[in-house]
Amino acid sequence: MASKSNPKNKGGSPPNQLMLSRTLTLMIVCGVAAFLVLVGKLYQIQIQEHERYESAAISQQVRPTTLSSKRGTIYDRNGKILAMSATVDTIYISPAEIAMYDEDPLLIAQSLSNILGVDAGKILEMTDDTRSWYKTVARKVDDELSAQVREFKNEYNLKGIKIETDSKRYYPYSSLACHVVGFVGYDNNGLLGIELSLDKLLTGSSGRIVRAKNAYGTDMLYTKYEDYYDAEDGYDAVLTIDTTVQYYMEKHLQQAMDDYGAKKAAAIAMDPNTGEVLGMVSLENFDLNDYQAVSKKTQEAMESTEDPVVRESLLTQAQQSQWHNNAVEDMYEPGSTFKPFTVAMALEEGVVSRDSSLYCGGVYKVPGDLDEGRHCWQRAGHGMQTLQQTLQHSCNVAMMQIAQKVGAKKYYEYVDAFGFNSKTGIELAGEAGSIWWDEELFCNPYNQTQLAAASFGQTFNITRLQLIRAMCAVVNGGRLMQPYLVKEVRDSEGNTVSKAEPTVIRQVISEETSAAMREMLESVVGDMAEGTGKNAYVAGYRIGGKTGTSTDTVWEAQTEQKRYIVSFIGFAPADDPKICILVTLENPDPLCGVAVSGGAMGAPTVGNMMRDILAYLGVEPIYTESEKKNIDRSVPSVTGLPLDAAMGQLQAQGLDYRTFGNGALVTAQLPAPGTVVAAKSQILLYCGSEPSTDQELVPDLTGLTYEVARIRLGYQGLYISTDFNNITNSNWITVKKQSIVPGTPVEHGTVIKVTLANSEAAATAQF
Repeated sequence: MASKSNPKNKGGSPPNQLMLSRTLTLMIVCGVAAFLVLVGKLYQIQIQEHERYESAAISQQVRPTTLSSKRGTIYDRNGKILAMSATVDTIYISPAEIAMYDEDPLLIAQSLSNILGVDAGKILEMTDDTRSWYKTVARKVDDELSAQVREFKNEYNLKGIKIETDSKRYYPYSSLACHVVGFVGYDNNGLLGIELSLDKLLTGSSGRIVRAKNAYGTDMLYTKYEDYYDAEDGYDAVLTIDTTVQYYMEKHLQQAMDDYGAKKAAAIAMDPNTGEVLGMVSLENFDLNDYQAVSKKTQEAMESTEDPVVRESLLTQAQQSQWHNNAVEDMYEPGSTFKPFTVAMALEEGVVSRDSSLYCGGVYKVPGDLDEGRHCWQRAGHGMQTLQQTLQHSCNVAMMQIAQKVGAKKYYEYVDAFGFNSKTGIELAGEAGSIWWDEELFCNPYNQTQLAAASFGQTFNITRLQLIRAMCAVVNGGRLMQPYLVKEVRDSEGNTVSKAEPTVIRQVISEETSAAMREMLESVVGDMAEGTGKNAYVAGYRIGGKTGTSTDTVWEAQTEQKRYIVSFIGFAPADDPKICILVTLENPDPLCGVAVSGGAMGAPTVGNMMRDILAYLGVEPIYTESEKKNIDRSVPSVTGLPLDAAMGQLQAQGLDYRTFGNGALVTAQLPAPGTVVAAKSQILLYCGSEPSTDQELVPDLTGLTYEVARIRLGYQGLYISTDFNNITNSNWITVKKQSIVPGTPVEHGTVIKVTLANSEAAATAQF
């Protein structure tokens, strides 16, 4: 009997084989899918996120230590070090290792606190973070303290205390040229001055030590687990600054601030022939080695308030103020120091000559003036003047007439040519620009008020750098030079990387015009009858320059109160300028006893600077017979000489004498040899007798002429000297301040140093 077939399996595979086939297919699909997912994940990990996981692995396996590069040294033009780096240490702890090796946190905290002066509680708090391997305790630690930490670490075999080599910036001259040199922060990054502007060159590149660490996080000590990458030291910079020039500028500018009660002061010295900045001052100074410290006055103000917000605000304001370089970062109204440019462009254009005559009636009206016109500072007027006299008198009316002859369009072109519409590009951050009229407004023929104001330096703002750069062009033969502070850059081996060369931007005026300007500006100082700059006169030297007095327009707009900026810009020697100096004194005290004007305050300040700087630069003084009679002189040593010989030496030196005793030899003298005193002073000669031990009370000398004050002191066996350069017997040169308070008891032979000033009535003179 035939068997019946199963219709469901007709022509197919047995059920078990079918299921197996499907299962295998499914497994293959799933396997491929899983493999694709795995491949995708591996691609993501190994290709797309390779750097992330590699970085994570390295961070688990190695500990890098940064090696600081040595920051480059900053030198002055003569090789004197202004900024240098020295090796110091950073002290840090490893809380993880302190816990791992069961070291005593309290011992560590207290001991480090005693050595480093860091709060013990703060260190103890650091040790609580046992997941951390690095907590900084103190940075920039000097060798002495670092040695004490190392001794403590070794004594107790502490692995949780670490000492890491670092570098610290030192400034050997402290506050000298502080705004130019600048300073660095805790991370040795430049924050001000050249330290900031040349930061990349000075910094170099840091090195690294990369050490492998084990599963516990401690270093593997074998050298094969360590890689060392050398640091590359930064470049050195040689500046154009001369520390001696800078010193004299700061010394006399500070004295001027003290004498005249000025609130701020600035000065710039430049070589007219090269554009090199020889000195730059912005008082008051601060110590570069402790740049965050503020003045005693600010500290007292901070201590007087209990509000921490107010204290912090006072500190921040004081720091920002002392770091501000107003020689570069501030604009101001130049006043009459701008008048030489008006005259120079007119001479160059041929619209005036040195033989021209200009009349000043005290007031002058130009198209666009709505009132009676613009006044000269000399309200009564100067009358008929030569071109040279217009500069000597600093006549506003004459300048307006000269500017009209030049014409607004041509005048505007010269303003551009002298560089007043562009920054100088000096190598310091924060240089300000200028505020000048739009050309269309300035050149409006129906409104010449802008041209009139510009002609004598008012109602616009420029920077001090722009002014001195332009004045150098006036006196150096007409060439506008590129100012610069960085003379040379060298690598760590002393090889020159780059060197600055004098760069002529453009020829602004001719050699002939420049020579004429030098002669006329010299008369502003050298003419004792006509020159408003006569207080800048220095016996033996030829100095030219121009005074300036202007209103602080920003302050007036903010407060509706007037205050002044007095200034003087001078150059020497007048026939072959080697140096040009600009000084500005802001908001001098009107009650200081000296007329608030550039002639009475700015001129003698520049004169004092010139006297010392020219001698330092090797410029020999050539005295006239009249000058030889009036200048202060050094007392020679005559002790031990026969009386006749001693008297002869004193007379040859322009000094008088008074004798005590009957001996044949001089056994003592007052004042001591080398003391600087006024000409004709009586030197006390003791021949067998001794100087009196009695004391004298210093008299009040204020208001007396130098000659009268000398005689008055001479009666008491006391002496007088001054930094003032224009010592004459004229009644308008009088004592304004004295170094020793009247009524003070002093010994015989004491020298009282006095400040002399022009006592002419010029308190509101705008020159």
